[in-house]
Amino acid sequence: MTSLTTERELPEPRERILETAMRLFYAEGIRAVGIDRLIAESQVAKASFYRHFPSKDDLVLAFLRRRHERWMAWFAGRLAARCEAQGDAMERVAEVLGEWFAEDGFRGCAFINTLAEGSARGEAISVVQSHKDELQDTLQALAQRCRHPRPAQAAQEALLVVEGAIVRAQMTGDARVAETARRLLQRI
Repeated sequence: MTSLTTERELPEPRERILETAMRLFYAEGIRAVGIDRLIAESQVAKASFYRHFPSKDDLVLAFLRRRHERWMAWFAGRLAARCEAQGDAMERVAEVLGEWFAEDGFRGCAFINTLAEGSARGEAISVVQSHKDELQDTLQALAQRCRHPRPAQAAQEALLVVEGAIVRAQMTGDARVAETARRLLQRI
């Protein structure tokens, strides 16, 4: 006998909307995805959508916050695992990036993309900046563990390498960009 999906088995409407936005905004861009499509694909009523997210800007803000939490947890976890297995070194960052670049559906940095398409306004710009600040803090902590004489400067330089590698990998579709980033990070 086939079981029918009941309303209780579906995630709550807010969660369905946000997960749909997570998938579509990253894959296609914020501007390319309209409210009607989000409503249809998240299987919620229009009134329910607007009860949880009064505007698209509110949904963009929630998307950026969740993307930040998930991506930073993934990145920090993979970086820690690489450093534990192979030793602390700035090039471990490029190794982790290489894993990400090789993933199906890689479409670059959601935060860079959001700024580039002009979809970040108000508080969303602060979330984007906070994401980059936390990434730089992670790089600085690694530089300190590597006993770099100027860890703050090393983190600033590493962040430029990371951001450039992300954009280049997105532009070319070539995960081997991480190898160039690895060589540059070794020099820091």
